[in-house]
Amino acid sequence: MLKTLYAKLSLWLVLLLTAIGLLYGFISNYALNQHLQQIDQRLNQNLAQALVADRNLVKEGAINEAALKKTFAAYMTINPSIEIYLLNLSGEIISYSADPKKIKRKKISLQPIRAFLAMEKPYPLLGDDPRDHVRQKAFSVTPVPSHEKPEGYLYVVLRGEQYAKAERLARNSFLRQSSLLALSISLGIGLLAGLMVFRLLTRRLRKLSQSIEHFERSGFTDKISFLDKRAGRTDEIDQLGSSFDHMAIRISDQLDAMSEQDNLRRRLVAQVSHDLRTPLASIQGYLESLQLKEHSLTTEQRAELVDVALRQGKRISRMVEELFELAGLDARERAPNLEPCSVSELAHDVVQKYSVRAKQQGVDLQIDTPARLPLASVDIAMLERVFDNLIDNALVHTRAGGHIKVSLAPLGQTLQITISDSGKGIPLKDLPHVFEPFFQGESGSANPNHAGLGLAIAKRIMELLHGDIRVTSNEGQGTKFTLAVPITLG
Repeated sequence: MLKTLYAKLSLWLVLLLTAIGLLYGFISNYALNQHLQQIDQRLNQNLAQALVADRNLVKEGAINEAALKKTFAAYMTINPSIEIYLLNLSGEIISYSADPKKIKRKKISLQPIRAFLAMEKPYPLLGDDPRDHVRQKAFSVTPVPSHEKPEGYLYVVLRGEQYAKAERLARNSFLRQSSLLALSISLGIGLLAGLMVFRLLTRRLRKLSQSIEHFERSGFTDKISFLDKRAGRTDEIDQLGSSFDHMAIRISDQLDAMSEQDNLRRRLVAQVSHDLRTPLASIQGYLESLQLKEHSLTTEQRAELVDVALRQGKRISRMVEELFELAGLDARERAPNLEPCSVSELAHDVVQKYSVRAKQQGVDLQIDTPARLPLASVDIAMLERVFDNLIDNALVHTRAGGHIKVSLAPLGQTLQITISDSGKGIPLKDLPHVFEPFFQGESGSANPNHAGLGLAIAKRIMELLHGDIRVTSNEGQGTKFTLAVPITLG
């Protein structure tokens, strides 16, 4: 029944309005009672003194006992709304007009009497009610027989028991009816207004809940945007909706990335299986030939078979090493150690390392660097790995008589490194895929010992170095790779 936020808010609204109505009735009743007592006491302030004068309760400087008894009897019949008590100077009740069976006190506190006579406190000033051990009522009092020679007090309770019963009955009946009517009207109006306000407030929460449910049912792929750009709200509900929108977008992107990675993983597994199957089958074939023809083979033939098997084994070993390297870069297992470095010196060292191989192939390997270059923020070992991959790849695809050139130049906040060759180039349809793992285009057969991981490794490394790598090529005219690494500032 109370499963929705709207139902819970409605219930709390009803309880709150009921509590407010009851509190209002209590406060109103208390305030009304105090007000009536104040008015009654002000109007009858001199009632006790008037009774003494009108009823001749003092005769020749002493209390007239006979007149006092007549006054008690008369007021019990004529005006039962008041009760008259005669007190001595210590506050003890000597005589009274009330029913003796209902008198609970024998003594009245003198403190409110003295305050009344001295006019020290504002009305209503309440004194003890002889009919109750705790209750207090408005009163009027005067010293008797006189202020100058007091022998006691004439203590008049203004709202006696019979009056109190009649008043309570009338007031309770009236207040009950009026309070119930007022409470019902107030509760009804307040409840309707509150329900309308709560519905407006919870409408966006319902919309957000529906968006979340739809997003979940769609398999976290299709979401309904919660925010209305025209609304211009910035409260907590909109902040929650905005957080959900961003979260849903991120979840969708992550699911797409996971799906793409899963597809890539499947392709990698299939490609690795294919690439490993060929050299393994070759090794197995050569070893079987060596075993079957062991006695009929010459020493040179046996050595050739072993040499081919070793080359295939090295190919497998290199492929596995590159796979582990690429997997480590993808998983960010190795964080680059970025430090100011002279890329010019590194480039010269790498070119020097490949110069012997270039001469053996009849390829002209050159380097062109300005006299002074700014330092770059790189990881030396990682950048050297990129140089190795690109120069090795260029030597594989450049025929004898061709050339390879390494150039360095500053450009803005980056250092541009260009490695160009005069090889046969890359077909236009293969250019968008050259950095994909295991991709081998039409020229892939030029180096059967490579598994198509070198450029993918170079791409990952440049991303870790906060740099960039691009390729341009014209088929039959050569290929140019351009690297950009950030220059060290300061």
